[in-house]
Amino acid sequence: MSAALPAHLVHGMGTALEAPTWPAITTAEAEGVIGRFPGAGRLVGLRWHSPRPFSAATLLQTSRGEFLLKRHHRRLRSPEDLAQEHAFVAHLRAAGLPVSEIIMSADRQGAFAQGDWTYELHRKAPGIDLYRDRLSWTPFLSNGHAFTAGVALAQLHVAARTFTAPTRAARPLVASFTILPSPDPLAAAEAYVADRPALAGYLADKPWRRELGRLFATFGDGLPERLAGHRTLWTHNDWHPSNLMWTADGEVASIIDFGLATRTSALHDLATAIERTAIEWLRLGEGADIAQPDAAIALLAGYRSIVALDASEIETVVRLLPLVHVEFALSEIDYFAGIVSAPQDAAIAWHDYLIGHAEWFLSAPARDFGSRIMGAATA
Repeated sequence: MSAALPAHLVHGMGTALEAPTWPAITTAEAEGVIGRFPGAGRLVGLRWHSPRPFSAATLLQTSRGEFLLKRHHRRLRSPEDLAQEHAFVAHLRAAGLPVSEIIMSADRQGAFAQGDWTYELHRKAPGIDLYRDRLSWTPFLSNGHAFTAGVALAQLHVAARTFTAPTRAARPLVASFTILPSPDPLAAAEAYVADRPALAGYLADKPWRRELGRLFATFGDGLPERLAGHRTLWTHNDWHPSNLMWTADGEVASIIDFGLATRTSALHDLATAIERTAIEWLRLGEGADIAQPDAAIALLAGYRSIVALDASEIETVVRLLPLVHVEFALSEIDYFAGIVSAPQDAAIAWHDYLIGHAEWFLSAPARDFGSRIMGAATA
């Protein structure tokens, strides 16, 4: 067996590393789990623990290669939940996209439950993990990376058009697409909150209806009509550079982490990709210009090299940017308030992420950001 790995820390809500909510997978635990996957071989040792905070994952070496073992709490993901996600990954893989290979257990399932945990095993995705220690909201290292990521996202959307599964079951930390397309987004938000008791409890003493109503009135005018004409499809919903593996010359080698995948729309997913990669949210409040319009323009250019977008569709993407994070921010609050009882993190998700990110789009740099994207895309 390999030597013990250093003390495990994970990404927090800011820039500092923190103690994990979910304990790191141990060697003994991994040995027991690997025995459920006949194709994985014999465990040699653990190579690395992921710093992602919402589950535990470790890269391990076996007699048959390298694999990524992920462990979720059962309140977050059941084997049935993961079966929906795995079916989408299998569809993309069959269409020729470079996605991770899911290893089947002895009973031909992609995941199994044991006690409080649900486990899944993936063969290590091909490519260089350039961004594995970088936070999710940090930008691409180059506009070339942004362009090729846009190409890969468009290819994913093309392949997803023939995946006919319904919307994924509602769970914490899964994206969704119920509020922004609604003719009455505030009523849709009320229904979303009512379906999630922990989220409702956290918001009970806050003027959340007024706050969301203000955001919808400011940024949402006409969005439901714009979205109504666009087909829904399964999308990645967490498109940032650390969910991509890379070649030495800057191409996308493989696509990983479909934990947020469900049925939304291509324009919503594209706006999510721009919002998460072309704005340095972790510097919000420093007084600096956090926008990277050239990265957004490059990502869009890569996307449009595969899928045509007209001026109206590009405007819809830009119009989505201030609100595209709202449903997932609510899902994060539900997780922090309910699953892990971390009210301080729920407060950050509400005040800083949901409200603060949207309000940034009222600033002059944000208006310039949108104008430059529109100008470049329609030139």
